[in-house]
Amino acid sequence: MAIIAVAGSTGYIGGRLVPMLLDAGAEVRVLTRNRDKLRDVPWRGQVEIVEGSMEDADTARALCEGAETVYYLVHSMSGDRQSAGAFEKVERRCALNLSRASRDAGVKRLIYLSGLHPQGELSRHLASRTEVGEILLASGTPTAVLQAGLVIGSGSASFEMVRHLTDVLPVMPAPRWVLNKVQPIAIRDALHYLLGAARLPPETNRTFDIGGPEVLSYAEMMRRYADAAGLRRPLVVPLPVLTPWLAAQWVNLVTPVPRSLAVPLVESLQHDCVAREQDIAAHIPEPDGGLTPYGRAVQLALHKIEADTVETTWATAHALSAPAEPLPSDPEWAGLTVFTDERSKTTDAPAARVWAVVEGIGGDNGYYSLPFAWAVRGWMDKAAGGVGLSRGRRSNQHLQLNDAVDWWRVETLEPGRLLRLRAEMIVPGRAWLEFEVSPVAPADGGSPEGGSVFRQRAIFFPRGLSGRLYWLAVLPFHGIIFKDMANRITAAAARP
Repeated sequence: MAIIAVAGSTGYIGGRLVPMLLDAGAEVRVLTRNRDKLRDVPWRGQVEIVEGSMEDADTARALCEGAETVYYLVHSMSGDRQSAGAFEKVERRCALNLSRASRDAGVKRLIYLSGLHPQGELSRHLASRTEVGEILLASGTPTAVLQAGLVIGSGSASFEMVRHLTDVLPVMPAPRWVLNKVQPIAIRDALHYLLGAARLPPETNRTFDIGGPEVLSYAEMMRRYADAAGLRRPLVVPLPVLTPWLAAQWVNLVTPVPRSLAVPLVESLQHDCVAREQDIAAHIPEPDGGLTPYGRAVQLALHKIEADTVETTWATAHALSAPAEPLPSDPEWAGLTVFTDERSKTTDAPAARVWAVVEGIGGDNGYYSLPFAWAVRGWMDKAAGGVGLSRGRRSNQHLQLNDAVDWWRVETLEPGRLLRLRAEMIVPGRAWLEFEVSPVAPADGGSPEGGSVFRQRAIFFPRGLSGRLYWLAVLPFHGIIFKDMANRITAAAARP
């Protein structure tokens, strides 16, 4: 059986494409920087895993060896002004590595997901994506570059931006680009074209514009979202004084999208992004029932959110240049400066019920202590360009390794026993929040399920003097917040 390889399997698109390939009977190989990120995905045991980065030529060769088709769904989305030119170099190097590896391995088809863009001057990120497509088209391996507009689906960055701007602001001062034309595409239709591209004839080596059936302005997208969500349509007031950079800061503050992602998203909206050709229709038939209208795509996304069945979100993907740093084991702390806050509570509630509360922490469920203080800290993080608390969770009830939980990332997950969250907030150091649940044998005359011991630990490795001063500044609040959190989590578990 021919192998289909996917680079970007931990991302929003790749995480949905892989199970569809498996359902179609394909033998799938995936690339990830860290195989542990895939530990809890339902299809983990059905794929071959290559661990590494496309920046490494050997990794690219391992991904392509014996593969018939390679999907390239990797993008660097850094909006950091200090990294001028850095992400372009990374994307160029990765594309060149894939180009050589696919040619040497005899890959029959490369498929790259790029973005719709106008003629003329482009934003840095759209220009870089265009360059990657050109490199792959010149690789000698037949390549299909699918150029998509805004992808609308539960958990997509574009959808989350529209959703939160509309939910929060009945009157929205906006930059003039909200009147520009865009052609959004439903995630189901984007996946349909990605799957179909694997069946293109070998002589096909070109770009294809793909989009939904409607061309809308960004303002109209917000109004149509309000209709689908049962909200009053927002009043959108275009202001010529809002520059792209200022608009990105506004998006960062009001939506879950952090500044590093808001900047490239906003920059890509400065011009009309509409399909200039519909040639894809001659090669890949439309889905049964036709392409999904924008309003229907919004309804489908909202339904998945309400049903708590969101498979992937934009927050599951890491930037190419941001490897994770796990918590060192306790013995390795020797000689290092580390601050901790530890709490322990014994409760009559069985361990399973305490764990259910722990696994549901964050997002809409909150943190069981001083919600106003958490909200203020979230706004402070947003103002500094961080993710804040509005990123939420993929699921309100269940967690997987590598899931985002507000400004945390699930670093360690041992179901029923241990949850460790690594902070992704802007803070002068490295921070974790850890929860552990242990069962206690039932006492004579007590519940047959027994009680449990709940342990909670906050860990902070300060960076320099600023890190030490930060911990001292928040220490009085921690004494209230973390104590209250432990008490309320165990109390919530004890309630019927």
